[in-house]
Amino acid sequence: MKKKRHEIEDYDEQDTTAWINPSKSLSLRDLGLKLPPAPPTQVISIRLPTYLLNELRAKASAEDIPYQALIKHLLSKSLKRAA
Repeated sequence: MKKKRHEIEDYDEQDTTAWINPSKSLSLRDLGLKLPPAPPTQVISIRLPTYLLNELRAKASAEDIPYQALIKHLLSKSLKRAA
């Protein structure tokens, strides 16, 4: 750990701008970095007019499914039609 900290401090003191080639774009992989995998689902927040949410809830209730599942289904169906 001390070695790594010392290495970081060394880089902090050096001018590394000469190491960067602006004509060659680098990916995270080129830099030895990896993003964590994206989760299979994500929580979002969306504002809907009250009447629309009530209509969605009523339709979902009539079909005996959760209204969030109905929203996902309708969004998916709409995207497939648009493609």
